[in-house]
Amino acid sequence: MSEPGVVVGDDGLARPAWASVDPMLRDYYDTEWGMPVRDERGVFERLSLEAFQSGLSWATILRKRPAFRAAFADFSPDAVAAFGEDDVARLMADAGIVRNRAKVHATIQNAEATLGLRKDPDGDLAAYVWSFRPATTPTPRTYADVPTTSPESLALSKGLKRKGFTFVGPTTMYALMEAIGIVDTHLVGSHRRGTSGVWTQ
Repeated sequence: MSEPGVVVGDDGLARPAWASVDPMLRDYYDTEWGMPVRDERGVFERLSLEAFQSGLSWATILRKRPAFRAAFADFSPDAVAAFGEDDVARLMADAGIVRNRAKVHATIQNAEATLGLRKDPDGDLAAYVWSFRPATTPTPRTYADVPTTSPESLALSKGLKRKGFTFVGPTTMYALMEAIGIVDTHLVGSHRRGTSGVWTQ
């Protein structure tokens, strides 16, 4: 039995089921998810949040996003890379975020790696992540058609690990690629399909 496709909302717009009920998720889907993010801080934030999401629902992370931004200096890589053990203790005491010590340390490590990429011949974090854009994007009609990994997300995962990043597995990296517009996995029939300007089909 296939997963559901698009659901037409009371506003007449078609969305996937996950974005059709909760106002917060609907707004995120309508205005942000899948739109291009090409700046270093923006990509670092999404990479960090995707890592924190691992094992949890995206709705949980989205609800905590303002607290994450406050706790992690608005995801400034320079600021987060300078975090020390006092900051780790502060973050572990912050009920507004996901208090996972390994993920907190990973975010600090990834900020340090982000600074390192600024001098990398492969480009800064945003340029490097975008360099893994595939030649084509999926055209899913149901949730069952949406990939969870791709050859490009596997290559991105391996590449980032070589450059000092952690919590960047291929599934997490595919979710990042979806979130920042590198691939378009909006269901065919959704009002958001093809709206990123990156993919037109």
